[in-house]
Amino acid sequence: MSDKEQIENCIDVYYAGCCESDSNKIKEAFDNNAMISGYLPDGLHEMNLDEFSEFVSAQQPSPKEKGDKEFLEIISCEIVGNTAIVQIREAYLGMIFIDSFSFLKKDNTWRIYTKLFHVES
Repeated sequence: MSDKEQIENCIDVYYAGCCESDSNKIKEAFDNNAMISGYLPDGLHEMNLDEFSEFVSAQQPSPKEKGDKEFLEIISCEIVGNTAIVQIREAYLGMIFIDSFSFLKKDNTWRIYTKLFHVES
């Protein structure tokens, strides 16, 4: 599997984790040292991986169980050696997010190292 395919697979695991409120999938997609930051309508949110996975798992019933529309688009993917920058657009919790991910390849595995998010609508 190419680096790009591995990164795309990681994004699919991340998005499935969000839609299913599955903290295990979130932890599979992210590096243990990951940071997640961005603005929601109520202001700036900054989380480590444990805090973010708890936030995702707290969405009950899950977006999938509620029948929320699923939408995921990879806008760009730039790979340089063992690092990558990926931007996606996704539907989550009734909003459209633009996420900017930095990826790091460690032990031959691509994982999300940072996530910056912006609410588009």
